[in-house]
Amino acid sequence: MAMTKAKYIWMDGEFVDWDDANIHILSHVIHYGSGVFEGLRCYKTPRGRVIFRLNEHTKRLKNSAKIYRMEVPYTTEELNEVVIELIKRNNLEDAYIRPIVYRGYAELGVNPFNCPVCVSIATLQWGKYLGKEALENGVDVMFSTWNRMAPNTFPAMAKCCANYMNSQLIKMEAITLGFVEGIALDTSGYVSEGSGENIFAIVDGVIHTPPLHASILPGITRHTVMTLAREMGIEVIEEMLVREYLYIADEVFFTGSAAEVTPIRSIDKITIGKGTCGPITKQLQDAFFDVIEGRKEDKHGWLTKVG
Repeated sequence: MAMTKAKYIWMDGEFVDWDDANIHILSHVIHYGSGVFEGLRCYKTPRGRVIFRLNEHTKRLKNSAKIYRMEVPYTTEELNEVVIELIKRNNLEDAYIRPIVYRGYAELGVNPFNCPVCVSIATLQWGKYLGKEALENGVDVMFSTWNRMAPNTFPAMAKCCANYMNSQLIKMEAITLGFVEGIALDTSGYVSEGSGENIFAIVDGVIHTPPLHASILPGITRHTVMTLAREMGIEVIEEMLVREYLYIADEVFFTGSAAEVTPIRSIDKITIGKGTCGPITKQLQDAFFDVIEGRKEDKHGWLTKVG
């Protein structure tokens, strides 16, 4: 899935030409994965450009940095203003937004404390994460042979660059075996999440999803969908799930800032439900996009106008 180059990237207080947005090869983040990041979207709507849950994403970025003892030298408000200004300067109608906080160039040892904390933000055009047809038709996925990290090893609540080496193993395995995505189990064998998405199963009209202690990232789209479902009168239960529960579910779907709300049509070549986007998943998709695209009131204050 190709991304389209924009004009500027913001780096440590400056708007830098895209091709000049470079770091030193001996930067700490390259050698030790010492960075945290976010991914969020700006949508084009009849009411203008809106960024989905900007404040929550920026807060999670700073929380991730806090877990890794990185002092971010900008306030939440300052970073939010940069995102808005960068979208304007890049003249983007819709955009994928990628902020990153990372340890830069100073020393090469594992100890990161003497390396500067750097902050960059990119905005760019980037298509549907799991493919253009995924939202409508669903995707074919597999349970990965790779597990998510155990508690007290890597903090799953931090969206850390290093964690995504695990995600890459899950994703590469799935692709090489002919699937779109993989689902990881936790170290106890319970369902965790996809390589970059949270997961939900629907059985008899009730939505089930793994809890935070299943080594999942606390997804912002996950929280959004749970909120919308409860407002629609649909019960949502956070509980540990065994893999076979997903095989026999009526519907299964992914959520994520990149994946949005993507139905799963098969797992390990076992058809889920009728092998299409199920009725409750479709309801949740519609409710999600109705808010984003301005057809329903943004009563939670989830949208930030670009201007």
